[in-house]
Amino acid sequence: MLKKTKKIASIFLACALTVTTCIIGAPAIKAEAKTADKANAKSVSQKYVEEMGHGWNLGNSFDSFDTNGDKGEQSWGNPVVTKQLIQSIKAKGFKSIRIPFTSNMRTGAAPDYKIDPKFLDRYAEVVKWSLDQGLYVMINIHHDSWAWANNIGSSADNGASMQRYKAIWTQLADYFKNYSDKVCFESLNEPQFKEGDLTNQIKILEDVNKTFYQIVRNSGGKNSKRMLVMPTLNTNDSDNRCESLYNTIKGFNDKNIIATFHYYGYWPFSTNIAGTTTMNDTVVSELRAAFDRMYNHFTANGIGVVCGEYGLLGFDKSTNAIENGELLKYFEYINYYAKTKGITLMLWDNGNLIDRTKYTWKNQSLGNMVKESFKHRSSYSESDRVFIKDEDRNKDVSMKLTLNGNKLISIHNGSKKLKLGRDYTYVNDTVILKGSYVNKLITSEYGTNTTLTMRFTSGADWNVYVDHYATAVLSAGEGNTDGFNIPVQFNGDKLSTLEAVYSDGTGAGPQNWTTYKEYDYAFTVDYTNNKVTITSKFFAEAKDGEITFKLHFQSGAVAECKVVKTGTVVKAAN
Repeated sequence: MLKKTKKIASIFLACALTVTTCIIGAPAIKAEAKTADKANAKSVSQKYVEEMGHGWNLGNSFDSFDTNGDKGEQSWGNPVVTKQLIQSIKAKGFKSIRIPFTSNMRTGAAPDYKIDPKFLDRYAEVVKWSLDQGLYVMINIHHDSWAWANNIGSSADNGASMQRYKAIWTQLADYFKNYSDKVCFESLNEPQFKEGDLTNQIKILEDVNKTFYQIVRNSGGKNSKRMLVMPTLNTNDSDNRCESLYNTIKGFNDKNIIATFHYYGYWPFSTNIAGTTTMNDTVVSELRAAFDRMYNHFTANGIGVVCGEYGLLGFDKSTNAIENGELLKYFEYINYYAKTKGITLMLWDNGNLIDRTKYTWKNQSLGNMVKESFKHRSSYSESDRVFIKDEDRNKDVSMKLTLNGNKLISIHNGSKKLKLGRDYTYVNDTVILKGSYVNKLITSEYGTNTTLTMRFTSGADWNVYVDHYATAVLSAGEGNTDGFNIPVQFNGDKLSTLEAVYSDGTGAGPQNWTTYKEYDYAFTVDYTNNKVTITSKFFAEAKDGEITFKLHFQSGAVAECKVVKTGTVVKAAN
């Protein structure tokens, strides 16, 4: 089951693209930022954030629920959380854990809204396991943000949702008031409100954060000084949202408060849409601008910042939407840049990244990159794939490296170390595989024939997959608007993206502002069964008439097929 608020978050991010582009390079927000920055002395909240280190989200467990009959932490398909899972998180190098908690479906009637004691006790058990491992723990109320809390401030609500919010935090604050100082409270995940324009919604969040503050600070025990985490509206990094939260925090005159936001990357890259398939300059500049804004508003003014969730929006559908090498570059860079800004990152994982029964990374190369990024920068080549046709197997292959301060030590093919001068040359940060060596790697089989591993003085190893391929061949497809299958002989190639174009040249299907469609939404790829499927979601927003599909492959090749849609009927046109 997908994390439902990510769908909402993607809309916000899409809408925010224009705003973000306009404010790249925005100046430091306040004069006092300069003073705090020059002093170079970390505040209490900044030290706390630093001690939290890199964090991980136990997503889609205690925040999941099922309106058709709640299954507790298993509602969205994840297994029961085990002590071994928490131990494995510590072993992987994480120092903090965010454990989302959703009260929806788990409270009694108004006005008390009593939280189900069995569910709360079970949640607390996992909190204790985390503390036993020495992890910092962040507690929040999560999917309530769109299940009912978005009614806070609504004139039609008559204050009922705010009363519910107060009742839930009154209970949580009391339950955990004597827990370790390593437990921090976050007021509300991805806050969003139905009432009014942006200015009004910002005002509602100000009231929510102030209410949260008063409840916790007056609840006794260690809560008088417990670290509190407060989000911007939509956990977005725009200047107006940051300015509002800064003023709220400043008004408390309380050193034990952290600001939080979420970051899922430049939207076209994060979901593989609009032809943005690589981590290009725009992806980097958008990332830098977001973290710069948080730094200027908060860190430079002595307020600690946690990016409570980071990752890629495409992960909500699958981990295949973004090509693996580009995915690794993104994770390497965001960890590096956040560190330069003194911002702690907490990886969002809804069960797609770490296997919750085997306790291993599902993508080990991602796990290696994330772990190494805790301490070091890593190096990489322009692409992690080299595509070789039969007619090119004797040609040299050039691979430009981005070293990020490291040095290339060696290249290995399994247990065999390549010999410099014989198998490859290395000049001006460029590796050139000699054609004579490449020829030895290519077999009669299409696909990845060899994996070369580059090792550097620091950071993660970098794999380069040497792929033998021939031009992909498309056959006439069949199906209807419920799904149209295009048979593809991939012949060792990989699909990068797909265009859909009407006969007049305009974009067909959803997001028709671009001809390039969203990976794993408008189309899916099945290498095992040799097909590309155009989904029902695509046809639901496609007009009748001729549509040309252009399949763009990672090798650079492009193949086309045409269909004609008439009502629910879709037929191949060529």
